[in-house]
Amino acid sequence: MPTSRTRGQRAGLTRQDVLGAALALVDREGLEVLSMRRLGAELGVEAMTLYHYVSNKEALLDGLVEQLFAEVIAPQDSSGSWQADLRNYAHAMREALLAHPNAIPLVVSRPAVTSRNLEIVEGVLATLHAAGFTLEVGLDVLFSLTGFVLGHVVTATSPGGELVDASEQVRNLSDVDPGEFPLLAAAAAGASSQAGAKSRFDFALDAMLAGFEQARITS
Repeated sequence: MPTSRTRGQRAGLTRQDVLGAALALVDREGLEVLSMRRLGAELGVEAMTLYHYVSNKEALLDGLVEQLFAEVIAPQDSSGSWQADLRNYAHAMREALLAHPNAIPLVVSRPAVTSRNLEIVEGVLATLHAAGFTLEVGLDVLFSLTGFVLGHVVTATSPGGELVDASEQVRNLSDVDPGEFPLLAAAAAGASSQAGAKSRFDFALDAMLAGFEQARITS
């Protein structure tokens, strides 16, 4: 007797297909257009077919965050430097977020505790624990690093998703009154107009990693 298949199976879809199409739609037209009906139209199926893969709209949104973070390679136990692993992780997260600016508000607003995201957390904790962090401090490190990357990306992008020119911030300070704000004027004059968002990201990231090292030693 032939095995019966669901409508979703007959359509040749997988959960990955559904989430990939959803993220592509959000990238192209924004979060506000995302609905089960619109996504079904994108995939050439009825909206009800999608419920074989995501139980409701909330699950779809969680899946979108999962799909985005799937682009981030979590560090695993290795013989390398934990600082290098975290630095690579932070940069991968930054690049993934900048590649999908329309999805950034979604990432900021929901934890999206899915199996794939938990695998990423587990991998980071394994790296930190092997390096000598307690699990509790390791989790603090992970939350702090993730919050830093998210905050940086939110402040480094415009409402339209464009990357803000960090050097513009320095130029905006060039006209301050040196008599009223002598330190600020001197700092702006001495700052490199070539310093971009990425260099400031690295500056702050290195400072965080140095602080994490102190926490590792004392934990």
